[in-house]
Amino acid sequence: MSVVEPAKQVEEALEKMNIQYQIVHHAVAHTTEEADKFIEGIEGVRTKTMFLTNKKKTECYLLVMDDAKRLDFHQFEELTGAKRAKMGHDDLLFEKLGLEPGIVSIFGLLNNKDHDVKVYFDKAILSEKRMSFHPNINTSTSTIFVDSDDVLQFVKNLGYDYQILELED
Repeated sequence: MSVVEPAKQVEEALEKMNIQYQIVHHAVAHTTEEADKFIEGIEGVRTKTMFLTNKKKTECYLLVMDDAKRLDFHQFEELTGAKRAKMGHDDLLFEKLGLEPGIVSIFGLLNNKDHDVKVYFDKAILSEKRMSFHPNINTSTSTIFVDSDDVLQFVKNLGYDYQILELED
């Protein structure tokens, strides 16, 4: 069985679901500031997708929010009922989503064989027309833009439910 390159896997999944997307090819970005310069002027909010877990690592969460926003872990716990939420360890991230640190995106759900990651979106980000994500690889020289409604449809097409949280700034 051949292994599909992560960015190609994302493109193939979106095409199979008839979800329109835009790929912006650019040089490798080593910092957030560099990445922003490559996509400057293109409509869409830059997302931050966080892989979280509870203290006992019995539940995993994927939270999509605006990259400029900071997460209040206590608020997340209050809104979701999570117990002592924290960033998921690198090994758990790879086990659950097949991803390396720094490149977490909603597309990691393609690799969640156990289908056991809970998905959350910050309500504020859903008012944006489009969202941008890494295509599941940190050496990628591209950014993928997808309409916000289509991101939600992508999650549903994979068989996940999601919850919308009203996170404070």
